[in-house]
Amino acid sequence: MVRRIQERDVQGQTVLVRVDFNVPMHDGEIADDARIRASMPTITHLLDRGAKVVLATHLGRPDGKVVPSLRLDAVGRRLGDLIGCNVHKLDRCVGPVVEQAIAEGAPGDVILLENLRFRPEEEANDPDFAKQLAEPIDLYVNDAFATVHRAHASTLGVAKLRPAFAGFLMQREVEALSRLTGNPKRPYLAVIGGKKASSKLGALEDLVEKVDGVLIGGGVAFSFLHALGIDVAESIVDLEMIEGIRAITEKAKAAGVKILLPVDVIAAKELAADAEARLFPADGIPGGWAGFDIGPATVAAFAEVIQGAGTIVWTGPMGAFEFQAFAEGTAGIADAVASSGAYSVIGGGETGEAVARLGRENGVSYISTGGGACLAFLRGKTLPALEALRC
Repeated sequence: MVRRIQERDVQGQTVLVRVDFNVPMHDGEIADDARIRASMPTITHLLDRGAKVVLATHLGRPDGKVVPSLRLDAVGRRLGDLIGCNVHKLDRCVGPVVEQAIAEGAPGDVILLENLRFRPEEEANDPDFAKQLAEPIDLYVNDAFATVHRAHASTLGVAKLRPAFAGFLMQREVEALSRLTGNPKRPYLAVIGGKKASSKLGALEDLVEKVDGVLIGGGVAFSFLHALGIDVAESIVDLEMIEGIRAITEKAKAAGVKILLPVDVIAAKELAADAEARLFPADGIPGGWAGFDIGPATVAAFAEVIQGAGTIVWTGPMGAFEFQAFAEGTAGIADAVASSGAYSVIGGGETGEAVARLGRENGVSYISTGGGACLAFLRGKTLPALEALRC
C-alpha cells in the first residue's frame, strides 16, 4: 500500500507536488493537455483544503541546459485556465528567489517551478539539489506515475527528506495495474507493438511466463518474422535482438504460451502521407517495400483471440497510426479490446496517444499515463520513486 494524501491534514501546509506535465508542444502551444488534466484531482483536493501548492515537472529532454522552447510558461497558462485562478510560474526551480516566492505565497496559491531538467542535478538525483527542492516545503506528493521508475531528485530525493504521499493519479495507477500483477482473470493476453523490438524485448521476456498468449504487431513483429527466417524486405528489423527473440520464443514454447504474428501486412515503399499502400502476405513482401501496419486478416485473427480474453495488457501501436493508410490495424485492435468484455489496460505512452487520436478510448478499462513505468510495474521491477511512498 502507498501513503495517500487524503489521509493527511494539509491545512496551512506548503505541499510540493511532482506532476507529469511533459505535454506535447506545437509552435510554443500545448497540443494535448491530458497530462495536466490527469493531476487536477490532486491539485484541487489540496487547494480546497487550504494548502499552498508548489508544482514541479519536467518537459522534454533539455539535457541539463536551459532551452527556451521548453520553458513552462504555456503550461502555467493552461493550468491557470483549468483551475480558474492565476498560477505563479517561476523562472527557476530552486534558489533564494524561489524560496522567497514560496514563503510569500498564501494558502490556496499555486506556484509552478521552472522545468526541472534544466538542471543536470535533477536526473543525477543530486542530494544538494533535492535538499533545495525540499527546503521551502512541508509535505511532498508524487502524482507523476510515468516517472516512478526513475531515481531522480524530484521523484526520490525529496521523498526521503519530507513526509511523502501518493496523489490521486498515482493511486489510480497502482490500483489499476495491481489487478494485472495479483490474480488476473484468465486468459491473460499481452498485445505488443511499437516501432522496435529493442524497446519491448525486456518486457516480453518477463511477461511471457505470466500471460497465456502474446499477440505481436507493429515494427516489433518484423523482427520476430525475420528470426523465423521470413524475408520481410525493407521492413524494420532489430538485428541485434534476433538471438533474444529466439530465446523468448523458446521460453514461450516451454511455458505453453502461444505467440501470434501477423499473417498479412500493409506495406509501402516509403512512410509518407501520400505513399501508395498495398496489402501483402507477411511472408510475401516484395523487395523495396516495407511493412507499416498489420493487415485485415491479422486484425481478424487477433480479434478472435481477444474476444476470449479475461485480461489484456496492450503496449505499442500495431502500425504507423500517424498516417491514415497505416492506422487501421491499431483501430481494429482497439475496437476488439473495447468489445471483449475483458479487463483491459493500455500501457500509456504512444499506445495511449494512438487510441486517443483514433477516438477509441471508450470501452478500454484503463489507460496508463506511463509507458515505461507501466511495463516496469507489470514486469515486477522495483520502482524507486514508488517504493518511497509505500507504508
